[in-house]
Amino acid sequence: MYVLAGCTNVTGDQVKKLDILANDLVINMITSSFTPVCWCLRKREGLIIEPETRGKYVVCFDPLDGSSNIDCLVSIGTIFAIYKKATDDEPCENDALQPGRTLVAAGYALYGSATMMVISTGQGVNCFMLDPAIGEFILVDRDVKIKERGNVKSPKGKLRLLYEGNPMAFIIEQAGGLASTGLEPLLDIQPESIHQRAPVALGSKEDVLEYISICQKHAQKK
Repeated sequence: MYVLAGCTNVTGDQVKKLDILANDLVINMITSSFTPVCWCLRKREGLIIEPETRGKYVVCFDPLDGSSNIDCLVSIGTIFAIYKKATDDEPCENDALQPGRTLVAAGYALYGSATMMVISTGQGVNCFMLDPAIGEFILVDRDVKIKERGNVKSPKGKLRLLYEGNPMAFIIEQAGGLASTGLEPLLDIQPESIHQRAPVALGSKEDVLEYISICQKHAQKK
């Protein structure tokens, strides 16, 4: 097996340490498997190839995707892709340069309030949840399917104005950001009911202003 590990470029000593730790853990798990393993590690200076044994797969992975967002308490995870080595030649970077259609397996692990593993070997998608009591992943969703069309528009919004939208909008604007429905400032809305919902766009001022301009253009076309 050939392993191509991708290290994300992040800032902060603690985040870098987590990246390195995650990278080492994944490589150790792969190299300690019973499958004949040969790995190539992608570091900042390029590939390191140590073909001590011959395998037939190339593993590309991001050990800690989203690590730069750790200080924002955003979920992070591990993403991996497995390709079959196309030739019997000496391992090199070209072995990993294959289109996604040639993948034999891919998946990701998401670390948050629970640890979930989502994986496909080309025969559908299955989801597994880590059970800390037994230290094993349990199949929780089999053969997951995405609908032909999802619910992506809520004209009246999803968040409740009084105790979700307004407090977040207040904090964002006090920090120098902007909060809007797309058509009016969120904090200017006169509530009509305690469970009233509203569309919410909040964050950096220029980004929200760009969103507002798109909403206004769309409204004018109606």
